[in-house]
Amino acid sequence: MVRAVAIVAAAVALLLTLVWVFQRRLIYLPSTTPVPSAGTVIPGARDVELHTSDGLTLGAWFVPSEEPGAVAVLVASGNAGDRSVRARARALAARGMSVLLFDYRGYGGNPGSPSESGLATDVRAARELLVRGEGVPADRIVYYGESLGAAVVTELASEHPPGGLVLRSPFTDLVLDHLTRAQMVIADLSFGNPNVYYELALRQALKKPLVQITRASDRLPFDVGQFRTVVIDMTDIYTLVPALDLHRQEITRQCRAALEDGEVAESPISCFYPSFWEYLPKL
Repeated sequence: MVRAVAIVAAAVALLLTLVWVFQRRLIYLPSTTPVPSAGTVIPGARDVELHTSDGLTLGAWFVPSEEPGAVAVLVASGNAGDRSVRARARALAARGMSVLLFDYRGYGGNPGSPSESGLATDVRAARELLVRGEGVPADRIVYYGESLGAAVVTELASEHPPGGLVLRSPFTDLVLDHLTRAQMVIADLSFGNPNVYYELALRQALKKPLVQITRASDRLPFDVGQFRTVVIDMTDIYTLVPALDLHRQEITRQCRAALEDGEVAESPISCFYPSFWEYLPKL
């Protein structure tokens, strides 16, 4: 019996040791081969270089917009692959936005090895290129982080606030942290994503001004449909694209109204048990 316990303990210790030794390989899954030229992947894109504060030169692609004063989107990728497989960058560029797509150190043929501090340094170099190299005003930059990149741009936003922050598939603690600090929140309820309704409950609990976005074909639950909602007809691309500017204007109008009147997102709990939130900290 004692021998069996010793064997199990040794196996667990070995497993933990292997996880500790190889944890970086478990987190970072880069494609290390060089990527093709920007123009061969995204029409109008050009190859640019980022110069980090610790002396590395990183490859990146920049897609300039033809529209004056357009928003520039800084894309921070997830933990796998390289910039050549980021199809969303093409979609952003197709909508008239400037896009900066870069690879972290150790990714896409770049020098160095990825680390938490290294990625933080890399994304600052990307922002520096937009602000100083391309002359984009800081309030016209949107940080767009996917998965691991959501953590990277959230940390960047704490030091250099952007014009907008988009987190796609972020870690739960990042969502909680951002919601608690946000002045207001926008909930995209289209396609009935259950994760969004989970986050919506948190927004209600935090009692933040709220604006919802949904499709014309979506049916909202009764306790959600009462909030400020922008309904967008997404029947087909021929219906959607001509009305994009109108939808942007309506979202902007609703956001301004929500901030000006201070209307908070109520919930059944806050309506029928208004003292609940006062009692909760005492639990």
